[in-house]
Amino acid sequence: MEFSAFHQDPTGHARRGRLTLTHGVVETPVFMPVGTQATVKSLTPADLTDDIQASIILGNTYHLMLRPGADLIAQMGGLHQFMAWDRPILTDSGGFQVWSLGELRKIEADGVRFRSHIDGREVFLGPKESMEIQRKLGSDIVMAFDECTPYPATPEQARASMELSMRWAGECRAALPVNDRQALFGIVQGGMYPELRLESLAAIQAIDFEGVAIGGLSVGEPKAEMLAMLDALAPHLPVDKPHYVMGVGTPDDLIEGIDRGIDMFDCVMPSRNARNGTLFTDDGKINIKNLKHFDDPRPIMEDCSCYTCRNFSRAYLRHLFMSKEILSARLNTLHNLHYYCALMQRCRDALDAGQWPAFRDAFLQRYRTRA
Repeated sequence: MEFSAFHQDPTGHARRGRLTLTHGVVETPVFMPVGTQATVKSLTPADLTDDIQASIILGNTYHLMLRPGADLIAQMGGLHQFMAWDRPILTDSGGFQVWSLGELRKIEADGVRFRSHIDGREVFLGPKESMEIQRKLGSDIVMAFDECTPYPATPEQARASMELSMRWAGECRAALPVNDRQALFGIVQGGMYPELRLESLAAIQAIDFEGVAIGGLSVGEPKAEMLAMLDALAPHLPVDKPHYVMGVGTPDDLIEGIDRGIDMFDCVMPSRNARNGTLFTDDGKINIKNLKHFDDPRPIMEDCSCYTCRNFSRAYLRHLFMSKEILSARLNTLHNLHYYCALMQRCRDALDAGQWPAFRDAFLQRYRTRA
């Protein structure tokens, strides 16, 4: 993996970069569509490359290890060949999904023992297991196995969780040494405590991962607390490595993140909201279920170049959703993911042109005023 941040906004931490991986080049800042189970729901790889112009997507270790299994995917030539995607893939370690199981899982010194949500069988997943599964998947970027600190958490709980994640981080690096095929990113934890976040960041940097991720955000905390954690970390993030905030978020979250030095984002929000009839625009969200769209001839966004906006009216999209047609999820997802990826292109253009502060302020004012 190679990374260069070749332009920094002089007024703050926003930056423009380029990430070169085994399966291609990723221009940053970038949004990564989530393809949890070897598919971005309702879309084909051609949709993602031709219309959405996604340069990198996600897969998930937890879900793929349970079904169809890492061994089968390896037998089929790895995740890229299995899902016919020839651009980069990042795989999440499975730590967040295991954390979300609640009472179905038990945290042990070497990992987590849990019951499969599919068939109830007992499964163990730890740093070594996660690295081996992701090695078999063949993803370009591998995420370290960690424990997502719950919200709220006491300082004592947050410290114990963070220290466990840092110990596991070292075990991940030992299990997956530096190589020329897969880059390993460490994950900063520490809850909503800046001093713990900085301690965790120092531990991650000492292990010398290829990238730095920030986990444990957007887990129920107020947005002000999330931004406060990014503010605390921004001046200390390594300039020569990519910065990835996990599971975030809304369009304005992405702008705020870029302003704090974040290069990479992912979130299920655009695709999940699409399936529920919620569409993103510069003027906030549109609920396509609303009666006011019954006979509206306009596209979702007048200046959007996605396939959906080029061809279909709000009235038609409402009809599809209310009729429970499969095409509804597909067309809505095409728009939302195109919108997110196009927004990142606009951010890159603003940074290239030295116009980031003006773009940031104009976008946030419009989005938040009309949302």
